[in-house]
Amino acid sequence: MNELTTNLKLLHEATINNLKSSKANNTLRAYKSDFKDFGTFCSKHGLNSLPTEPKIVSLYLTHLSKNSKISTLRRRLVSIGMVHKLKGHYLDTKHPIIVENLMGIRRVKGSIQKGKKPILINHLKLIINSINEQKTEEIKKLRDKSIILIGFGGGFRRTELISIDFEDLEFVPEGLKITLRKSKTDQFGEGMVKGLPYFNNEIYCPVKNLKKWLEISKIQNGPIFRRFSKGSSLTGKRLSDQSVVLLIKEYLKLAGIENKNFAGHSLRSGFATVAAEFGADERSIMAMTGHKTTQMVRRYIKEANLFKNNALNKLEI
Repeated sequence: MNELTTNLKLLHEATINNLKSSKANNTLRAYKSDFKDFGTFCSKHGLNSLPTEPKIVSLYLTHLSKNSKISTLRRRLVSIGMVHKLKGHYLDTKHPIIVENLMGIRRVKGSIQKGKKPILINHLKLIINSINEQKTEEIKKLRDKSIILIGFGGGFRRTELISIDFEDLEFVPEGLKITLRKSKTDQFGEGMVKGLPYFNNEIYCPVKNLKKWLEISKIQNGPIFRRFSKGSSLTGKRLSDQSVVLLIKEYLKLAGIENKNFAGHSLRSGFATVAAEFGADERSIMAMTGHKTTQMVRRYIKEANLFKNNALNKLEI
């Protein structure tokens, strides 16, 4: 192998590593999971999955469209394209056979997508009340209340929520500052600071509940939301993002709320919807949630104003 070939090989490996480093671990896992499904489809039909060609991807999307949302199809397409990049292969995901097939599927299925339900103020209060009524150790109640109230109050994604360390907190006279070092839309770690003010009602105040949790848990460094071992003994291990989902669903059920259409994202979407309902503008909401575009935030605002600005309110019947 000559020097030129060796250098090209090293550059290729470095490029692949750069591509991997540009994506968060959760994103890479999602790519692999999506591509695994594509691989199963190809294997079943005697087709090549890596490298593949636009015609095969288009067939897969048609197959997938029978039971999946348009958003799922788009995500799978991105994953297939990204895995090809990571493996050093080229795939034209903008090929007409893919783009036009997606357009046709969208026309047939329609583009309205029903997302997960937001946790609103009435849900939040019922959840916190339900936690307070549980016959369990106070330390666990305070952890769970803090997770839900901080998640809602800061409009956090679940991965952001469990990533918070003690060192990221700063209590000030107005409330609490939380430094978010990295997020889904901030892959380069520029960071952002969220401010959570004190609530008038102490029972539902994220800042007061977090203070109590830190006092009872004696956490002074590292992750603030940790796992319990058997016997309610607090460990030093950080909670997983899936634990947040299970916790939300558990307390919704205990509060008597059907939990099927709620998820970890329900805290973040709940904050945005409630903030819009109380008159916050999209810029203020985006400053807290970290949304980079207005599209999703405007959806929350539209949902919040569905009845407030309803033309039927003008009718006298």
